[in-house]
Amino acid sequence: MSGNPAILAPSILAANHAQLAEGQRTIVEAGLSWVHLDIMDGHFVPNLSFGPKTVADLRKESELYFDTHLMLDNPQDYIEAFAKAGSQNITIHVEPDIPVEDTLKAIRALGCHCGISLNPGTPIEDIQPFLELVDLVLIMTVQPGFGGQSFREDQLPKIKQTAQWREEKGLTYRIQVDGGVDATTGPLCKEQGADTLVAGTAFFKAEDKEAFITLLQE
Repeated sequence: MSGNPAILAPSILAANHAQLAEGQRTIVEAGLSWVHLDIMDGHFVPNLSFGPKTVADLRKESELYFDTHLMLDNPQDYIEAFAKAGSQNITIHVEPDIPVEDTLKAIRALGCHCGISLNPGTPIEDIQPFLELVDLVLIMTVQPGFGGQSFREDQLPKIKQTAQWREEKGLTYRIQVDGGVDATTGPLCKEQGADTLVAGTAFFKAEDKEAFITLLQE
């Protein structure tokens, strides 16, 4: 198991898109330190979100840690723009036909932390060659593209395997889980070794945010 403290990173995708800054203030007022920014291109995933300009505008509004998840066919073409916009971690997917290793190294060269992600249908072994290059591994527990989907428990073994590799290799990367994370599924992820949980709908709709945060970060 990692010594990383547990972190809840609310996904701004689940906030009111006409009031993203207000959604970000909700995260700050809840006492959290991370915000998860889902960037979707309508090609790699069947939805569109927002781009570097929106990230730059949000950056002016807070000092949150900007955890940026690029769900793009060609993330290597945009990493510099998102770094300049204020992203502090940039995660790319293993699935696109791109130079993954070179892209991860380029993210780090821009002064950002870097992460690798995989979709539910992708074998966990596909990310293994990149583990020593990353600060974060993001395991998707839904097919990315839309919020509010149900958590897939068949992805829990991937979390466990990623945690096992981390221990065996003496690495320190964070293990992040995104997709259907709530008060029930979040603890299941933590039991398998996850230390960073992305919650969108469950966070913004929680009536008692303090209790929700305590449950996922304790």
